[in-house]
Amino acid sequence: MVDMETIVSLCKRRGFIFQSSEIYGGLGSTWDYGPLGVELKRNVKEAWWNTVVRQRGDMVGLDAAILMHPRVWEASGHVAGFADPMVDCRKCKQRFRADHLESLEKCPECGGDLTEARMFNLMFKTFMGPVEDEAAIVYLRPETAQGIFVNFENVRETMRKKLPFGIAQIGKAFRNEITPGNFTFRTREFEQMEIEFFVKPGEDEEWHQRWIQDRLEWYRQYGIQPEKLRLREHACDELAHYAKACTDIEYEFPFGWSELEGIANRTDFDLRQHAEYSGRDLTYFDDQTQERYFPYVIEPSAGADRATLAFLIDAYHEEQVRNEKRVVLRFHKALAPIKAAVMPLKRNEPRIVAIAKELADNLRKCMSAMYDDTGSIGRLYRRQDEIGTVWCLTVDFQSLEDQTVTVRDRDTMEQIRLPIAEVPARLKEQLDNAC
Repeated sequence: MVDMETIVSLCKRRGFIFQSSEIYGGLGSTWDYGPLGVELKRNVKEAWWNTVVRQRGDMVGLDAAILMHPRVWEASGHVAGFADPMVDCRKCKQRFRADHLESLEKCPECGGDLTEARMFNLMFKTFMGPVEDEAAIVYLRPETAQGIFVNFENVRETMRKKLPFGIAQIGKAFRNEITPGNFTFRTREFEQMEIEFFVKPGEDEEWHQRWIQDRLEWYRQYGIQPEKLRLREHACDELAHYAKACTDIEYEFPFGWSELEGIANRTDFDLRQHAEYSGRDLTYFDDQTQERYFPYVIEPSAGADRATLAFLIDAYHEEQVRNEKRVVLRFHKALAPIKAAVMPLKRNEPRIVAIAKELADNLRKCMSAMYDDTGSIGRLYRRQDEIGTVWCLTVDFQSLEDQTVTVRDRDTMEQIRLPIAEVPARLKEQLDNAC
C-alpha cells in the first residue's frame, strides 16, 4: 500500500493539493486544491450529483447559505452540545481530544502531565454587522444538513414533492477541530455532499438499508477496490443524539480504516426541533392516510475531500516497465482530471505543432484536454501517467501524410492510430459509456 508521504509529495509535485498560505509558513490543516486537484474534486462532486440527483426522480438539489440564523443551531443542539473533551499538555503545550487518548494522565508526545478535560465547542463563531456583541453572533455552519431541514417546506411546496423524496446539497462546512490531520482527511474547512431523504415513519429502516447499499455501490462503481471498503455499524453508545441507527462506509487509508461516509437514520428529530423553535408547522399531510406527521429522515453524508483523497490513493499504482518504475493514477475515466493530452513528436516542426494544437482545441470543446510539448515523448508519457491522463495523442510525421494520430491508452499502454477528424467523437463516446 502507498504511504501518505508519497501521496502528499505527488500532490505537491504535480499540482493536486498545496499547503494553504505556504509562502507565509502555512496555516494548520488548511489546503488549497491546485489545477489538477480542483478538476479531480469537481469530477467527484459531479459524479455524486449525477448519481443521486439527476438520475433519480425522487431527489432535488439545494444550495443553502453558509450563514444562518443563530436559532437554527440552538434548535439543532449544536450550541449546547456540539463539543469535544479537550486536554492540554502542561509541558509541551500540545492539545488533544481526550476521547482519542489511551491515558488521561501523560502526554503521548512528551510524557508531560495533562490538564483536566474540558468541553470545547467546535463551531466557528463570528459577528454580523458593525457591533461585536451577543446580539450579532452568527456561526459558520458545522454541517450542511440544517440548511436542508429549514427549507423542507419550501422545497416540498415549490417542487410538489410527495414522500418519499430527498434533498441533496454540496457545500462548505467548518469545524474548529482540536486535532485535525492526515492531510485532507480531517480539516477545519471542508466540503460535504449530503442527502436528507424524507420517508414515512415505519418505512425508515428499509430505506436506511437501501441507502447503505446504494452508497457502497457508488464507490465501487467509480473504481474503489471492493476489498478496501467495509461497513461499520455504530454501537448504541456511539450514536449521535438524533440518530436511531448509523452505518459508516469505511476505506482502508494508509493510516488505517476510517470513515468515508455515514448513513444515519435521524428519525424526525430535526423537523420536530425546528417546528418547535420556529413556530412553523413542518408536518407532512399524507393524502393516502389523511394523516399529518413529521417525516423520518435518512441521511447519507459524505465528505467531498475525503472521497477525493480516497479516489486518489486508490488510483495510485507502481509497476516495472522495461526496468523502469512507472507511476500511474488509474482513475475512473469520469474522475480523471485530464482526459486527453495532445503532444507533437517534434515541437520545432511547425506543421506538426499546428495539427496538435488544433486537435487539442477541438478536444477541449467536449472534455478536459491539454497540449504538452515540454519534453520528449517518453518523458511526457510518464508525466501524464502520473497525473492519471486517460489518453495520450501523439502527432507525428505520418500525421502529415494520412491525417491520423497515435492514441495511447493509460491503463493498457496499447497504441492505435485513428483519423484525426474522428478522435473527439470516439473518445467522447468512450467517456459517455464509462459514466
